[in-house]
Amino acid sequence: MSGHLVFETALGFVAIAWSDAGLSRLALPEKTHEAAERHIVKWAASGTVGPAGRDVPSFVTDAVALIRRYAQGETVDFSALPLDLAGVDPFRRAIYAAALKLAQGEITTYGELCDRAGFPKMARETGQALGRNPLPLVVPCHRILAAGGKIGGFSAPGGSATKERLLAHEGVDLAPPAPAQASFTF
Repeated sequence: MSGHLVFETALGFVAIAWSDAGLSRLALPEKTHEAAERHIVKWAASGTVGPAGRDVPSFVTDAVALIRRYAQGETVDFSALPLDLAGVDPFRRAIYAAALKLAQGEITTYGELCDRAGFPKMARETGQALGRNPLPLVVPCHRILAAGGKIGGFSAPGGSATKERLLAHEGVDLAPPAPAQASFTF
C-alpha cells in the first residue's frame, strides 16, 4: 500500500508520501496547504507516489508526530523511521545513512560526510547526492555545510535561506564569531 498526505506543523504544511517499505518522499514546510499539495502532484506525475492515504500505517503516524514535535522546537531523532529508498544507488544510500547519524543541531561539511560514508574525496558528488535527497528533514541534508563552514547550496525552495532557517531552528548560529579583541578609537 502506498499513499500520501499533507499535514500542518508550526513551521507550515508538510507533504509526505510512503510505500509499504517506508517513507518515500517528503517536502519541507510550505506556507499553504495548496503549495504542499503541488509537491504531491509533481510526485504523482513522476509515478513515485500513490493515492491519498486512507489507511495510514503506524510508521507514517510516527513520522507526522516527530515532524510536528521538531517544528515545535523539540529535539527529535528520525533515524528509526523506515525509509523506502528503492531506486537509490549505493553511494547515495551511504551518504544518506551517514547524514542520518547527525544529531539535531550537529553540522558537518560535505567532505567530512563523504569520509564518514566511506567515500573520501567525493565532496562534490556528496553535494549532488544531497541535492537529490527525497526525504529532506528526515535525512537532514540541511546539516551539511560547504568547506570552511560556509552555508553552501540547498536545493529546497528558498535555497540557502531555507537551510539557514532550519539550522537556526535547531540552534545553530552560523554568524562569524565576535573578534577576540575590540579595537579602540581615540
